[in-house]
Amino acid sequence: MNPIELLDYAGVAVFAATGALAASRKQLDIIGYLFLASVAGIGGGTFRDVILNVPVFWVGNRDYVLICAAVAVLVFFSAHRVESRYKLLLWLDAIGLAAFSVMGAAKGLAITGSPAVSIVTGMLTATLGGILRDLLTGEPSVLLRPEIYVTAALAGATLYTLGDFAGLPPLASGLAGFMAAFCVRGGALKFGWAFPSYKSRPGRRPEDIP
Repeated sequence: MNPIELLDYAGVAVFAATGALAASRKQLDIIGYLFLASVAGIGGGTFRDVILNVPVFWVGNRDYVLICAAVAVLVFFSAHRVESRYKLLLWLDAIGLAAFSVMGAAKGLAITGSPAVSIVTGMLTATLGGILRDLLTGEPSVLLRPEIYVTAALAGATLYTLGDFAGLPPLASGLAGFMAAFCVRGGALKFGWAFPSYKSRPGRRPEDIP
């Protein structure tokens, strides 16, 4: 198993855990855990593969679905031991985002050879699973939180792509992209890093227009 494949499995497991933790916050049954773990774990990658017009990754490899199921069952029996499940969810989401920003970029680059497509697929893979999870559970979307989120995925995908074009080994490029994404998202969670938000301005009155 090469480093990118290992990162892919790890990302699925971590994102599946965030889905299961979201289910625990809503006090769902085991089927709810399994469903949300699967949506969070493989949702972003499914959308990526549809866009790239390639076979969906988990259809040909059942290990991904089994990982989601195993994580869901594990969290079902252990979530009550976590004092702050939402805080843990956010940090696990940061790890999953970092892993998937690299994996998504690697697959987009391998299939198309385009740096632009690589970066976009990295961002989509890293963010869509979390967005779908929050949408289904009615949680405040990570996308709409004030801290930097999508930019972290952009940083990871971009650094991986640059490393690949610079001729770095996959492990070095992958680690660089992972650390960039995790540090940006982790810094946002820890220190509240955010871009200035848009402030609405009152429109001018017709009589003020020359």
